[in-house]
Amino acid sequence: MKRIFMLILLSLLTLSLSAGISLASDSRTGQGMTIWFDTGGSPGGPYNTVVQNGAQAAARDLGVDVRFMYSDWSPEKMISNFKQAMANKPDGIVVMGHPGDDAYSPFIEQAVNEGIIVTSIDTKLKKNQEKFRTKGFGYVGTDNYLQGKALAEEALKRAQLQAGDRAFVWGLKRLQERGRRAQAILDVLEANNIVVDYFEISPEVDKDSSMGTPLVSGYLARNPDCKLMIVDHGALTSQMENFLRTAGVAPGKIFVAGFSLSPATASAIENGYVNLVSEAQPFLMGYLSVVQIVMHQRFGFTGLDIDTGGGMIDNHNIKVIAPLAKEGIR
Repeated sequence: MKRIFMLILLSLLTLSLSAGISLASDSRTGQGMTIWFDTGGSPGGPYNTVVQNGAQAAARDLGVDVRFMYSDWSPEKMISNFKQAMANKPDGIVVMGHPGDDAYSPFIEQAVNEGIIVTSIDTKLKKNQEKFRTKGFGYVGTDNYLQGKALAEEALKRAQLQAGDRAFVWGLKRLQERGRRAQAILDVLEANNIVVDYFEISPEVDKDSSMGTPLVSGYLARNPDCKLMIVDHGALTSQMENFLRTAGVAPGKIFVAGFSLSPATASAIENGYVNLVSEAQPFLMGYLSVVQIVMHQRFGFTGLDIDTGGGMIDNHNIKVIAPLAKEGIR
């Protein structure tokens, strides 16, 4: 995996040299640059740690000083972190797009006017990207709606649900752009006449996934006929084995689908408690967003729009991917 990223970097450097740009042989491309990076979650969180690992790998390869921030998945804290980062006048800032275009716009515009390169990951900020693309504003991640739609369709097919069957969906519809993934899941299930019980992930559970235990236990006690659970949250997906064990649900009784990989999620797949996971490869989000800022600062490349995938992981391919999850790469 490290070799792949070095090849990406070498390709970019070769491109710069072929354009007649001279680089000192003893200096890395991002040497002397500082980037502030909001990982989104809490320190040690299963999803944002993989994002951070990718950014750290890029920092080592490019010689960049990356300062990490943590937001407990709070949109308000992401905005506060952005203001703090901007006050330190870095070369660039990487944001999670959860607060949405409207909330971020005045601050991103101020940062760009001050010569700071801004780029987003995980959740697209379409308006800001269109406005500031020539200033290096790019996006690394997936289309949330398409990813949610693909997972719901595949889960519905594999679980063999019929019209009138019951499903549990746990999501974040309240967030402007991030909520499109949960909406896509609901659209697919409702179009197939599935009885959907939707629960909004509270800010408290968003911050600390272990607090979701009572909700899952209580719901399954009231609804023993539930046949499908789709969890629109990486950290909560990683807790599903614990949730179901506590609720006394045997592996395989309910088809469980979710997002993002971690060692706990890999274990849950191997143990039969989670059946299907859509992974947007967050390591790439961290790595390529740092590359994006360095490439614009050094060579003026415009903002890139990079789709990191959204492939499906299940018990057929988990043995290959699980070791990478333990390394914090997948």
